[in-house]
This record gives sequence, C-alpha cells and structure tokens, in this order.
Amino acid sequence: MANIQSLRRRIRSIHGTTKIVRAMEMVATAKMRRTQQRALAGRPYAEKIRQVIADLAIEPRIKGKILPLLQKREANKVTIVHIGTDRGLCGGLNTNLNRLVAEFILGQKVPVTVITVGRKARTFARIAKLNVHAEFSGISDRATMLETMPISRVVIDDYSKGEADLIYLAYPRFISTMLQRPTIEALLPIEPAKLPPGQVAEYIYEPDPFSVLNELLPRFVEMEVYHAVLELIASEQSARMVAMRNAGDNAEDLIKDLTLSLNKARQEMITKEICDISGGAEALTI
Repeated sequence: MANIQSLRRRIRSIHGTTKIVRAMEMVATAKMRRTQQRALAGRPYAEKIRQVIADLAIEPRIKGKILPLLQKREANKVTIVHIGTDRGLCGGLNTNLNRLVAEFILGQKVPVTVITVGRKARTFARIAKLNVHAEFSGISDRATMLETMPISRVVIDDYSKGEADLIYLAYPRFISTMLQRPTIEALLPIEPAKLPPGQVAEYIYEPDPFSVLNELLPRFVEMEVYHAVLELIASEQSARMVAMRNAGDNAEDLIKDLTLSLNKARQEMITKEICDISGGAEALTI
C-alpha cells in the first residue's frame, strides 16, 4: 500500500511540473518569434555600418590623424565582453558559451579582463576567478539601445584610455530555433577594408571622411553591443522553448512509466487480496 501511495504522489508531482514547463514553453514560444525578428532585422544594419567604417578607415585623407578607436597597439591587454543570460532553464546555452570563453582565455598569452553581461556570465566569472572589470545584469526581453549604452560606454572608455588593446564580444549567435552557436568576434580595433592593388575607395563624404568616421565609430560600438544582446535574447528564448518542450515530453514519458508501475502494483495487491479471500473461504469449508 505504501508503494502505491508513493507512486501516486510522484505522479501528481510530475503532473504539476508538466503543467509548469508547458506554460513556460508557451511563454518562450511567444517571446521567441518577436526576439528572432528583432535579431534578424538588425543584422543588415550591423553589417553595413561595419563595412562603411572599414571603407572609411582606408581613406588616405584620414592617415596621420589619430582616432582612438582605430589606433592599433601591441596586444598586451585583452578584454572580452561575455554576454550571458540572467535566467537559467535554457538548456546548454550558457554552458557552451562559458566553455568557449574559458578556452579563449586559456589560449591567451597576455592578461585578460572580463566585462560580464547577465547573471550567468557573472556567476561563471566568479567561480572561475576571472579578472572582472565591470558587471551588468537585468536587461529586459525587450532590450533597447538605451539599456546597452552603459556597456558600450565602458568598452569605448577602456579602449580610448589604453586599458585594453584588443576587445572581443562573446555571445550566442542565433542560427535557428534548434541551433544557437557560441561566438567570439573582434570588436576593437576595426580592421580597414582590403582593396586590390591600384584600386582606391570611390566614395564622397561630407564634410570629410575624418569627421564622419569620428562620429560613426562610437555609434558602431553601440550598435555591435546592442546587436549582440539581441542575438542573445533570441537565442535564449529559442533554447528555453526547446528545453521546456523536451522537459515536458520527458515528464509525460515518466508519468506513463509510473502509471504502468502503479497499475502493476495495484494488480498485485488485488491478486493478493483475492488469494487471501479464497484461502480464507477454503479454510472455512474444511
């Protein structure tokens, strides 16, 4: 009897868990469509502004003028902006990104400073005892560029003041609902575009390339950080939807197995009671 009661309690408990994960799956599905659209819509702009700045950087009229965000230095200090989620329950999204960041840091021969975005990235940095320069968290699912501006400002200030010679972005890039790829890409300094020998960039900029580039560079950093956060949010909701769907399916399979065990236990109990009754009745007839 105790075994039957225990099985019934487990089935009720798993039923409750199934309802919760199914609700979370529905919420993640609703958010996923919106966040995917925002991430995909921002890609052409991010790619175009990078292309424009790379073209501007090769302008001969800019040579000899100092722009802090374009200045190349010997790589003695590296900073990586580690962008993770604030919440869990999204499968191996954070684990895969943390592993890639750890491999990147171990592969560097110079000191690495970390700027963490999200509670999961902060927890990883503390456990790994990394040199954390700044921490950010609490970015909403409907993130705006205003929310990511403090991150961009820290990045710009660090590079301008020479506190970092190379700056990288680490984030999960959204590929599809089933695939989110951990990515590390260089943010600063920006590499000028490469032109074939004898070819020049045929662009006209007003008032002049230097002024345009000076205004565009901070906007570029802000856009890159903001777009990385959008990619993270789209990846998080997609990973959470898949994780909750798998959890719900596993819970239902477990309920079936427990129900089968419960029915077997009940059948055994009923058979035993019938045998006891039959034995008692047989004893009375003797």
